[in-house]
Amino acid sequence: MALLLKTARLQLRHFELSDTDFVIHLLNQPSFIKNIADRGVRNSEQAALYLQNGPMKSYAQNGFGLYAVELSGHPIGMCGLIRREGLKDVDIGFAFLPEYFGQGYALESSMSVLQYARDVLEIKRVVAITNTNNTGSMRVLEKLGMKFVSVISLPHTSEPLNLFAIDF
Repeated sequence: MALLLKTARLQLRHFELSDTDFVIHLLNQPSFIKNIADRGVRNSEQAALYLQNGPMKSYAQNGFGLYAVELSGHPIGMCGLIRREGLKDVDIGFAFLPEYFGQGYALESSMSVLQYARDVLEIKRVVAITNTNNTGSMRVLEKLGMKFVSVISLPHTSEPLNLFAIDF
């Protein structure tokens, strides 16, 4: 397991195929389905495809992706950078298991990812999207220094989304 980033409490690393059970658990949380999407990942084969076609493919193509966020060696969520269809800028995203909500883990991991984007990847602008009613994620984005830009829609979704951005 290649450690990528370390914060005061967390470790961020590349996802591996051994993370399929965690991915199934996280992606099927009601909060994930409500606030992000139903990715249709219900078994190990689907989780392996999600990892191979998502984070792992992004590491190879872009040099970044979604990372597993660990607390004391156990995965509790994901946070990272995504190249998303319909957005010209790199997007930061995060998702955590509900038992870890409200403890600052999304903010802590996202701060580390933004610093990595700016200092190592030399990305000049990062955006984020949220459902229009996802106040928890909007608060995290505002604490990160991101500013609301507009309401947008993306390909393959009919739902309006809030777009936030930060320039370095």
